[in-house]
Amino acid sequence: MKAAAVYPHAKNLGVVQDFPEPKLESPTGVKLRILNVGVCGTDREIASFNYGLPPDGSDYLVLGHEALGEVVETGAEVSGFKPGDLAIPMVRRPCAHQECIPCQAGRPDFCVTGDYTERGIMKRHGFMTEFVVDEAYYLNALPASVRDVGVLVEPLTIAEKALLQAVEVQKRLPWDFAAHTHRAVILGAGPVGLLGAMALHNHGYEITVYSLAREPNPAADIVKAIGGKYISSQDRTVDQMAADVGAIDLVYEATGASKLAFDVLRALGPNGLYILTGVPGHHGPTEFDTDTIMRNLVLKNQCLLGTVNAGKDAFEHAVADLVSFYAKWPDAVRALITGRYAIDDFAEPILRPQGIKNIIEIAA
Repeated sequence: MKAAAVYPHAKNLGVVQDFPEPKLESPTGVKLRILNVGVCGTDREIASFNYGLPPDGSDYLVLGHEALGEVVETGAEVSGFKPGDLAIPMVRRPCAHQECIPCQAGRPDFCVTGDYTERGIMKRHGFMTEFVVDEAYYLNALPASVRDVGVLVEPLTIAEKALLQAVEVQKRLPWDFAAHTHRAVILGAGPVGLLGAMALHNHGYEITVYSLAREPNPAADIVKAIGGKYISSQDRTVDQMAADVGAIDLVYEATGASKLAFDVLRALGPNGLYILTGVPGHHGPTEFDTDTIMRNLVLKNQCLLGTVNAGKDAFEHAVADLVSFYAKWPDAVRALITGRYAIDDFAEPILRPQGIKNIIEIAA
């Protein structure tokens, strides 16, 4: 088979022409024909040789962790899938340490040892190839009605996990949090930010996306199409944006820009929840007002939360929400995917990204 890979030691990218086709050997396994694979910032970090490791004994790592596949074969004990079904595979696999309670409980997204593996990222080949085999537990059924945008499920799980944790955290408040309209600010208008905006709006939040680019731009058009407000950081300072929005109940950060993130933290309202999802690069120290931030966190009962990866529950919520998004805003959801590439050209959207979301089309 063909497979798109990164060679960390040689520091190059290439298409493996003879990657072995996997065989179905487990009674609980499922073989998938990969249809689409999304490209994201993590792939770009791996392709910059700053992150990621091949499996033991391999000099390359097959990329791709945002995948949509079609079932072609199932093990004898699989009951939830049949040939022709669509499936979204999960990314992370648990560590082997008995003392890691999260991994032992099936929640490697909360692994405490750091010895987990991840498809297409850390010590496991990814999905940017023609066929893969995985355990049925790690697959999530996708309705055929959203086949053309199904590859968006995995990046949407970032927001879904954040929302699941937000609900748990805000149970601390002495009233029904879900019964009131709340204001959310989303930092960044990339795929993770825009999908987060859709998820938050779908769950009753008034949304404002605060991003760099001035209007008109495609991301701003998507925000407006779903009923949100878009503000450019070139036109309005953080304080001006906060005044425009009013009391901010939740901030969903999706930029990885630490200076902006902590500037906006100052604007979080009473009892507010601030969710960090971005991973900044190593840009050296930056200055921010620690006294004001700490004072606000204490005196305003604020909560600062970091989240990464996603569990089974977040994938299931992402599938359900994507179906809902597509029914409400079909044009806006389709507009998230702005570039489609063949596997032979996989390096192009990684090294020279354009638009909002690029995908590699493996099969029709």
